[in-house]
Amino acid sequence: MSPERTLTVRVERISRETPEILAFELSHPWGRALPGYEPGAHIDVHMPGGFSRQYSLARWSSDAPSNAASYVIGVKREAASRGGSASMHERVREGDLLAISAPRNTFPLRAEAGRHLLLAGGIGMTPLLAMAQALAAGGADFTLCIFARSEEHLAFASALRDPALATHLRLHLDQGDASQRIDLRALLAERAPGTHLYACGPGGFMKAVHEAAAHWPEDALHAEYFAAPDGAKTTTGLPFTLNLAQRGIRVQVAADQTAVDALHEVGIDIPVSCQQGLCGTCVVEGDGEGAEHRDHCLTGSERRTRVALCCSRAKGHELVLQL
Repeated sequence: MSPERTLTVRVERISRETPEILAFELSHPWGRALPGYEPGAHIDVHMPGGFSRQYSLARWSSDAPSNAASYVIGVKREAASRGGSASMHERVREGDLLAISAPRNTFPLRAEAGRHLLLAGGIGMTPLLAMAQALAAGGADFTLCIFARSEEHLAFASALRDPALATHLRLHLDQGDASQRIDLRALLAERAPGTHLYACGPGGFMKAVHEAAAHWPEDALHAEYFAAPDGAKTTTGLPFTLNLAQRGIRVQVAADQTAVDALHEVGIDIPVSCQQGLCGTCVVEGDGEGAEHRDHCLTGSERRTRVALCCSRAKGHELVLQL
């Protein structure tokens, strides 16, 4: 478990959204407000069996930034589950207490965007639904495109019927009317000035989005992954040295070791969660220009001054960190 502070929540309600997806509503055991969050945020959930997984918060309201009455997450039961989704589906019941992290956001809406294009594949709609609700409340220019197999496999369908979202929603159903299906390449062929693209979904969907948007500026593309993309670089490589500028010390990182593990060995705690460069828990300030970035959570501009230590390494022999 991460050294970060955890919160205890009660499983207030469990509802079935699709044959594979359950929604869990989590509240404070004593009825108090939970820490606030912005759309796109996620929490770490520590569940029976010793598993820890990250789940996006799927609902947003006007009071969410300051406090929240409850959190809602969607959990898909994966056929090839490593234990996390199986634990949530099979072992967690209403009334149970779970440990979670405070909300963390590495997938925020961009204030500089003049228009927002949200692309959701399957359960990837959870963070994008919260984004759409926030954008609708603020009168922003946006489109939410949801790709699902069929109506039966459409999670949070009741929330999507909100009139505030109706004029912004485009629904692509694999088993639906062919005339309503969305051609990703056609959709992303031209980028209107000021448009930012946000995508979340399974690996195949994310690969298709990135191929179709390959010509978009890097800083206008924002993605949240369920797992590291196929073909992503491993966390091992050549040995190098971490130069901790604020402490004035150097820490050696072996070829088969991550920077986080090397720091932990010398007693320096760096919070870590996904260990795949997805969640942003381990991101620190540093010489991003000298890093070989292997994460999937930082934008191109953020990588100039920040480094995800669970996976990234040095381009050369040394990497300077503001630690």
